Amino acid sequence: MEYTTPSLDVKVDPAGRVIDVDSLYAAFARLHDSRHARGRRYALVTILVYIVLAKLAGQDRLYGISQWVRYRRVALAEALHLVEPRARCVNTYRSILGQVIDIEEFEQVVREFFAAQPHAGQSLVIVLDGKTLRGTIPAGEQHGRHLLAAYLPAEGWVLFQVEVARKENEITAAPRVLKCLDLREKVVTGDAMFAQRDLSQQIGDAGGDYVWTVKDNQAALRQDIEVLFQPEATVKGFSPTRPYGSDQRETPRT
Repeated sequence: MEYTTPSLDVKVDPAGRVIDVDSLYAAFARLHDSRHARGRRYALVTILVYIVLAKLAGQDRLYGISQWVRYRRVALAEALHLVEPRARCVNTYRSILGQVIDIEEFEQVVREFFAAQPHAGQSLVIVLDGKTLRGTIPAGEQHGRHLLAAYLPAEGWVLFQVEVARKENEITAAPRVLKCLDLREKVVTGDAMFAQRDLSQQIGDAGGDYVWTVKDNQAALRQDIEVLFQPEATVKGFSPTRPYGSDQRETPRT
């Protein structure tokens, strides 16, 4: 059994309070709160739980999150055993996400939470995918903060991700992601840009396999594949050549 000090906005029950030590709430409770003790009106873990619940309900903007919590503050306070059913203003959420949370620590805690779930990481396919974070493109510019992630689509969580620097691209960032993963008996897939010899070699050396989409960015490779898998033209009266990989056994004639 594990014990923890209740957060500042939770009712203190003499009989104690039971929290699943494997829950996301317990994981968030481990995060460092950089706010000064005298300036804390709301517990960090409570605000983060509110944000997650609102996100799961479809709210993707801070104002929407704030309003979603406001309309449900009584039910949420009861569920979380809070002292008062008070709603946080939008600036509270903005301050927590923008100034209080250490991104690397937060990602590590969330990653460890998902990795600890039953059967986590056992799916076969790992997808490489890059996205630019919303709201990070300054006015007058075209580029914002871009992340490349290794994603498990069958399980719905990110194994690992790195920030793509301004002077690099996803191709050069991909090796940094893959070297941090156990690729044994995994199949890595992604956009056509990842169809690169060195990246494919890295995956193979790590015990994994890969499936790439090949487009015009690899014109010679695409042409080789088309020639390999398409039957050759034949003269009338002759049987066509079977494509590569087809069953080479003769069909019995009747």
